[in-house]
Amino acid sequence: MSGFDVRMIVLSTDNLDESIAFYTDTLGMKLKFRDGGHYAALDGGSVTLALATSVDHPMPGRVVVGIRTADVDAAAKAIEASGGAVLKGPYDDAHERRAVVYDNKGNGLVFYSPLPR
Repeated sequence: MSGFDVRMIVLSTDNLDESIAFYTDTLGMKLKFRDGGHYAALDGGSVTLALATSVDHPMPGRVVVGIRTADVDAAAKAIEASGGAVLKGPYDDAHERRAVVYDNKGNGLVFYSPLPR
C-alpha cells in the first residue's frame, strides 16, 4: 500500500484553554483553529499538533498519529491483516471518513480522508 501522509499528532488534555496557552505561549505555536472547548489545532510546521479532550479524542489518554489516505477502508483492512486491530470504523463523521486503529504494537493511529463537499 502507498499514499499515506502523516499530518497530525493528537494529544489528550483535560483543560483545552491551559493546553492552548502552554503551546502558544511557551513554544510560540500559532493556533490554527479551535472547536469549542474540546478540540484545537496548532501549527506544528509540517504536522498539525491537535489538542483534544475526551469528547473528541479518538483514544483519550494516548498519543495518536493522524494519517491522511485516499482509502481508509483499505488501510484498516491492511492493519488487521498485519497483526493490528481496528478500534472503530471505518465510518463517516461530519467532515471525513475515519478508522481508529492500533498498530501491531498497540500504538494509536487514525486513518482519515476528507469527505467530498
